[in-house]
Amino acid sequence: MSGFFKSSIGRKYAMALSALFLMFFLLQHFAINILSVFSPNAFNEASHFMGTFWVIQYVMQPVLIFGVMYHFIMGFILEIKNRKARVVKYAKNNGAANSSWMSRNMIYSGLAILGFLVLHFIDFWLPEIETKYIQGDMSGLLADGEGFRYYEELTHKFVNPLRVGAYVLAFVFLSLHLMHGFSSAFQSSGVSSMRKQKLQAFGKAYAIIIPLGFIFIALFHHFNH
Repeated sequence: MSGFFKSSIGRKYAMALSALFLMFFLLQHFAINILSVFSPNAFNEASHFMGTFWVIQYVMQPVLIFGVMYHFIMGFILEIKNRKARVVKYAKNNGAANSSWMSRNMIYSGLAILGFLVLHFIDFWLPEIETKYIQGDMSGLLADGEGFRYYEELTHKFVNPLRVGAYVLAFVFLSLHLMHGFSSAFQSSGVSSMRKQKLQAFGKAYAIIIPLGFIFIALFHHFNH
């Protein structure tokens, strides 16, 4: 088994598994964040549960961090190997004629998404870690004790138009990244042609709807703060 994951196909298979895991997390993250548009109270309750339930904090959160790091590191490794392999291929034929721009430049959309994740961690994750584990405040309450703080913190971040613009641009790159990534995940997976077409159709819908949903959340709070 270890030999399989050291092979080229094995690495791509592991890459696809990590991508599916991150897509599931992204869907769950969107389901909670969209609550902020319809019900601040429901968003606060869901955020507090996610931020204090021990299974999520001490089991799922480390797994998520590992999944993110693995996906990006392995993605860059595979991209470098693919670029080296293309040198000979391009000398023989026009590789650009047989592949999309996105498939040849996944590393750039990946870097844009990585930059967004750094911004997102600075905006939300690091302050949350400081509040809960350095200050020791697990209550989730505002400084005056009048209700939870999560909704107020979220809407405050979307006041600055530059930050909102960065979020919108990042999710455009995420959509392009998902559009190609989900399709390529099934190229060598062995599923039937009919099932592959259905999965790719689902992937395209996901790649459009979820990033567009996050863009809507950012713009909604920016124009309604």
